[in-house]
Amino acid sequence: MGAKRLRDDGGVRVLNRGYSAEEGEWSEAEGKAYFVGEPDIGFLRVSFFGPFYGAYGIFELDEDYEYAFVSGPTNKYLWLLARSPEVEPAVIEHFVSRAAELGFAVDELIMVEHD
Repeated sequence: MGAKRLRDDGGVRVLNRGYSAEEGEWSEAEGKAYFVGEPDIGFLRVSFFGPFYGAYGIFELDEDYEYAFVSGPTNKYLWLLARSPEVEPAVIEHFVSRAAELGFAVDELIMVEHD
């Protein structure tokens, strides 16, 4: 799950929280993102570790900005980011279907339960 805010340098502040099933705990990381092209195109470079950047491509975004389907530079990384810990089952079904169409290994998805 991520929260985003504009930065003074034109970038976007990114705050990600994730759950490690192996460790049984949550972790949090703050990063920065910059648009690769125009700011109305969902393709950014994101850094959580100093000068090292990774690709962050938004391949679907709902019109109310309640969720985003996001991938890395390859089909190895995939996220469903949402503003709420509770996501409608229809959104999850659409996410899995759309990701499968794009070649992601949806059978390896980890669905985090938010308590």
